[in-house]
Amino acid sequence: MAVQVKRTAAIIVGHVDNRTQPDSNLVKTITPTSANAVMHDDSLDAKQWQRYIEQEIGFVLPDVQLQWLINAIDHTAMSRGLTAKKLWYQLPKNDELRQQLLDKVLIHESRFFRHKPSIDFVTECALQHQHQRLQMTATAVERPDSVEKAHHFEHANDANCHNDGLFRIWSVGCASGQETWSIAMSLASKLLTDFAILGTDVSEQALKKATLAQYGKRQQSLIPQSCQPFIYPLPANKTNDESATFETTNVEPSTTTTKQHWQVAPHLQQYVSFALHNIIEQQPPTAHLQQVIICQNMLLYFRKFDQRDILARLSEQCAVGGYIILAPGEALFWRPANMRRIAHPQVNVWQKIKT
Repeated sequence: MAVQVKRTAAIIVGHVDNRTQPDSNLVKTITPTSANAVMHDDSLDAKQWQRYIEQEIGFVLPDVQLQWLINAIDHTAMSRGLTAKKLWYQLPKNDELRQQLLDKVLIHESRFFRHKPSIDFVTECALQHQHQRLQMTATAVERPDSVEKAHHFEHANDANCHNDGLFRIWSVGCASGQETWSIAMSLASKLLTDFAILGTDVSEQALKKATLAQYGKRQQSLIPQSCQPFIYPLPANKTNDESATFETTNVEPSTTTTKQHWQVAPHLQQYVSFALHNIIEQQPPTAHLQQVIICQNMLLYFRKFDQRDILARLSEQCAVGGYIILAPGEALFWRPANMRRIAHPQVNVWQKIKT
């Protein structure tokens, strides 16, 4: 996939969650002493790189994670035979190199069914959507005079929000796909089929992992029993070295073997797609409005004015009557005129009430 990395005139937003951690292999191979030495020798300090990352992707890296940033810089530089200072001067003219650095900085860990109440809420919304459509169809059969009204309703939706009858869900900052596939499994477990899920992220590396949909044994244990039928074990001769690195964050290499790998059921892949997208850009990732937009554990890493801009864009992509789901306690300052907060004991959810 070709990667277009914008210059500072158009800030890129990195999508991360609140379990962002350094790559364990990266930490093992680059010691704090050696990384700091490289930074010092090149007269470039971590704060300077910290400002660079915020300028490029809007991500405010906490001071406690500066060592992680240093490791990512040093690892990227050494992979190209560069010093940190030479890397600094190469970045403005090498989009591939800049994407490589961003992928290292944005390496993060997610997990299946990370916040189950949110996934249960999405599933219930999808069930209600199906029920309403079936009810409308039944009414049209019983009352032929209502067929024309039903067709008019569908046509109006097609014209205004490109609605093709599918229950559409957008997983923003999908990372390596665990949240996206969790939603797909949950909906499929209720025998739902008229849905489409889009996962987006700024990390090309993460999206490759999400599309492959192969994970390790410790992720399988997080999946509810009702969704276990959507797990297919991978034969040892079909697992590859690349997939074996997908879940090494905070896991010793010796515990990650090909025998532990499994894949999301292939038939679910028809309902899920992934796309490289920067949420702060005006251009949405799809022309379709969404019935549900789930954006959890991402906003906390951005300054408040950026959070407002991101939320405004999400609201534009949400269909009237649809929902935006945030992480509990996230963006409590938000008071949009066209949205109302739903009283839910476990889910931070907003419903769009008007355009």
